[in-house]
Amino acid sequence: MPWNQNYAALNGSLLLTALVVAIPIFFLFWALAVKRMKGHVAGLLTLAITIVISVLVYRMPVSAALSASALGMLTGLFPIGWIILTAVFLFNLTVESGQFEVIKGSISSLSPDRRIQALLIAFSFSAFMEGVAGQGAPVAVAAAMLIGLGFPPLPAAVICLVANTPPVPFGPVGVPTIMMSTVTGIPATTMARAVGIDMALMALIIPFFMVVVMVGFKRAKEVLPAALVAGISYAAASLVLSTWFGPELPAITASVVSLVCLVGFIKVWQPKTIWNFPDDAANVTASSSATHTAGQVFKAWSPFLILMVVMGIWGTPAFKAYAEKTHHWFLAVPKWPGLDGVVFKAAPIVAKPAAYAASYKWQYLTAPGTAMFLSALLSMLVLKISPATGVRVFAKTFMQLRFALITLASVIGLGFLANYSGMSFTLGLALAVLTGMAFPIFSPIIGLIGVFLTGSVTSSAALFGKLQQVTAIQLGLNPVLTTSANLFGGVMGKLISPQSIAVACAAVGLVGKETDIFRQTLKYSMILLGFVIIIVLLQAFVIPWTLPTAPVAG
Repeated sequence: MPWNQNYAALNGSLLLTALVVAIPIFFLFWALAVKRMKGHVAGLLTLAITIVISVLVYRMPVSAALSASALGMLTGLFPIGWIILTAVFLFNLTVESGQFEVIKGSISSLSPDRRIQALLIAFSFSAFMEGVAGQGAPVAVAAAMLIGLGFPPLPAAVICLVANTPPVPFGPVGVPTIMMSTVTGIPATTMARAVGIDMALMALIIPFFMVVVMVGFKRAKEVLPAALVAGISYAAASLVLSTWFGPELPAITASVVSLVCLVGFIKVWQPKTIWNFPDDAANVTASSSATHTAGQVFKAWSPFLILMVVMGIWGTPAFKAYAEKTHHWFLAVPKWPGLDGVVFKAAPIVAKPAAYAASYKWQYLTAPGTAMFLSALLSMLVLKISPATGVRVFAKTFMQLRFALITLASVIGLGFLANYSGMSFTLGLALAVLTGMAFPIFSPIIGLIGVFLTGSVTSSAALFGKLQQVTAIQLGLNPVLTTSANLFGGVMGKLISPQSIAVACAAVGLVGKETDIFRQTLKYSMILLGFVIIIVLLQAFVIPWTLPTAPVAG
């Protein structure tokens, strides 16, 4: 039986409805920041509360609420959970083989300074992973690498979350920006130009800001030249590519440019004083003095070199077309039972009631997780790891991540239910009504809320992109401003998204310590959000000519 979304379900009041349906968000904040619940417990409880509110407030059919939650949870496991599992598996193989000791030595030979190592891995290398994979892989791989180098778990997780911001709208392969283009009708090239400006500005400050988070301002100044090289090289390459070539290549290419420039720079420059963690000075000295042949270093890095090559192939349209259109290598449920054809969107989200389609599709061959799994298998051959050992490491990895996977499934289930119940639209509409011409201030905040709810900048674009566009037109603002601000602000939501935090905890072995990370990243997220709001206000009222405009599709 069809069910229409009603965004003002309580006494016809949009604001009253928004206040009540925001309870799950408030609860999740409270559970993580105040009560310090474990992530998987907080996620499951929040999902249960959202189901109850969806049924009682919106009168959503129980079967539809449960079906939407199940669809989200399945999506959370495949493909997102699959990516995390295979990323950590690949890293664990390098540890099992003993090759990560060589990797540690090779990085230490570039610089024994922990700040430089963080710039190399948490910023430049992580940005490459975002460009080719996204969906948690950058934080998982980079944080695990830092742990292997001897970084304490908590700082490793936090700095990777902070560093993994500039490439997000362009990773994987430009998907978030392309999604915003799809839901708004604004050309993808136009969106890429606008977002490219925003993220180039972010790239200029993030490397240094990350080091400040790690060691404080005074110690960070000592590596300012290296941070500037990493940030400026990334920003310049990203800006050129986003301006002239669209959203697919900026994160991938700019990260490689940044890595090459930073390595070249530290070959001729080192900070005057070497900084390392108080309890690892001896280890750093030992590893920096170790020597390895070029062949040994190449072999040790081979799993990640294989990963780059495989990911590069996996990201090409030709390979995707071959796998999906020619051979139909994907698992699909075109009409998700109990949900497809049941939920209808309503005005003002759409002009007239329209069916909210529900389907599931796992492109299992072209999925980034499968590319990483193949990379792991190829790495086993190169590193001469036996199949029995590989199976044992995979089982160990699954046990390591089991609670993180539950957290992921529950959070994505929450995001899907928020969409299908109308909760996300109610909250967005209420913010638009309350803000008026101050909407540019709240536009990035809406993006942040979307990412906090779903863990995905892509999902936030799908949720609020049209709302951002329509509101801008009603207020006489450039819709490219507000839609790009949704992506810009959404990136800051990645720092506090339960999904992102679960990935970081899983990668560094802090499962159950999600609240410790959340309490730190919340502060940094708000600082960066303030920077975003200032830039958006300048673009809206002082320098609007810096952003492109575009004809709007209905």
